[in-house]
Amino acid sequence: MDHFRGLFDKLDKNEDGFISVEELHSEMRRIGVVPVCEKAQAILSKYDQNEDGRLSYEEFLIYMTDREKQWKIDFHALDRKKCGAIDLEDIMTLFKELGVVLSKPNARRIIQIMDRDNSMTVDWEEFLQHVIINPADNIGELVSSWKHNLVFDVGESRPVPIELTQEETDLSVWGNFILAAGLSDAVSRTVTAPIDQLKTRLQVFGSNAVSLGFRELQTGGFRSMWQGNAVNVLKGTPQSVLQCFIYAQMRMYTLGERDSLSVHQRFGLGCVSGAVAHAVFYPLEVLKVRLNLQPAGTYIGVLGCAKLIYHNESVAAFYRGFKPSILCMIPYAGVECAVHQSIMNWARQDTAHISDPKLFLFSFAAFASGQATSYPLAVIRTQQQALAICSASQKPGHALQGLIGIYEQYGLRGFYNGMGASFVRAVPCALLNYSLTSKFETLLSSLS
Repeated sequence: MDHFRGLFDKLDKNEDGFISVEELHSEMRRIGVVPVCEKAQAILSKYDQNEDGRLSYEEFLIYMTDREKQWKIDFHALDRKKCGAIDLEDIMTLFKELGVVLSKPNARRIIQIMDRDNSMTVDWEEFLQHVIINPADNIGELVSSWKHNLVFDVGESRPVPIELTQEETDLSVWGNFILAAGLSDAVSRTVTAPIDQLKTRLQVFGSNAVSLGFRELQTGGFRSMWQGNAVNVLKGTPQSVLQCFIYAQMRMYTLGERDSLSVHQRFGLGCVSGAVAHAVFYPLEVLKVRLNLQPAGTYIGVLGCAKLIYHNESVAAFYRGFKPSILCMIPYAGVECAVHQSIMNWARQDTAHISDPKLFLFSFAAFASGQATSYPLAVIRTQQQALAICSASQKPGHALQGLIGIYEQYGLRGFYNGMGASFVRAVPCALLNYSLTSKFETLLSSLS
């Protein structure tokens, strides 16, 4: 019981004999628990017997005793050497069983979260204190919380690779995390599809986009707002996974024996991995734009759209606008990757930075940085993709001519047509991706 009393006294920072919600929040943030408010409130709802909004020692003792009973068996299962402590190899083996190859540096970070005596092992008392502050319900949820100390959510399009594994034979992060990310990405794209369609129309038609959109809504019905969403979902996660894989392999080769990459190296790797993945899945982007802009019923599904493009135009039409698109992806992927990973390295220095609102803000800052540097090229790309069906578009010979044409038609504002819609779409996308990924991952872990 001494270690229980010691933990209670440590949490009771103002020494008033009670643990408040704020004191729980403080310790949870220190070890990277997310979402903090939800987790702390769950403890209070169950164990605050007199409902005064805080925990007395007697109430907290009941909670600690319940956690001891719940996690005793799991601790012994993790202690594979039966030596009374969990070490680096135990953590790495756990992740491997869950489909993730974890590097020693990252396993060391997880050990350090729990290790109180700097022994680089975690005994039962240290582990118990951790799961008392981190109220995970099972091993899968506990692992997910550890990942939040190593990974930031990427935001709208999830193009920034995860820095979680870098062994010699590492094939990046697969398994439940990728599947959960794919499911959350599909949901977020579907929910925000009308905003994405509006952005595309603004890029092509400028100020006429809204009136044309209402006209299409009257003729095609409410369902027309989701035209092209199926192909958008189809390309989203596979493209991100491919970029993650390419980035991870190049990072492993570039990193060598060092602990981290420079900003310039992150920028370069982000550019290359983003450009290659984008090139592979570019035809799907063309199909999405065509489906977004054509009246409902013009194409019979995605395959029907592809067949008409092939028969009426040529195979080259599937790569129309590819040059400005690649030029767009290089600054977008490079800037976003560099900004995102730089913020991540800075935030790791202080666990107070690891909270839901700040994680979201960091992701959005990286996304906005990439968008601002590349958006004019994105407008040119979309106009070229829409050339065959939009007489208002004029075919530019190259990106510079495209920029001149947009300026002559719309002025400086034309370079950023639709960017406001893109930012508006990014907010629900990021929130859905961040909240749903952990929930889907927990669900998948429980089913596996």
